[in-house]
Amino acid sequence: MSKTTISKLAFMVCACLGTSAFAQVESQRPNTVVILVDDLGYSDLGCYGSEIETPQLDRLADGGVRFSQFYNTARCCPSRASLLTGLYQHQAGIGFMTYADWGEGYEGTLNEKCVTLGEALKKTGYTTCVSGKWHVAAHRNPPSHSLPSPIY
Repeated sequence: MSKTTISKLAFMVCACLGTSAFAQVESQRPNTVVILVDDLGYSDLGCYGSEIETPQLDRLADGGVRFSQFYNTARCCPSRASLLTGLYQHQAGIGFMTYADWGEGYEGTLNEKCVTLGEALKKTGYTTCVSGKWHVAAHRNPPSHSLPSPIY
């Protein structure tokens, strides 16, 4: 694993752990942290058998749920769309990348037929936050429904 990948991973962990300041204090509901890292292999984390020590991520994994059968799409945009919506990337509108609208399934931005994990959690009273690369909306003039809501 390269230093750049480790740096990206460290940044994402710090950013996600920092979101606990936004979490609602309710003993009945768990805090939810989803970490998606580009260019990270399945066994690059200690909790999945890596030779590299990742104690903080291992601690998070020990107290939470770990995915063991997530299918990436070999590109960051469609993989993000699938993880964020629970749909196949074409159903969410990100069949390839976010560069252009090539028709249904390839709109290049999250379509209005899908709901993101953040939107679903927000409707149940959670405060949500996204940190890092969104990369599931068109690069130029993205439709407002495809962007996360700002925190005020």
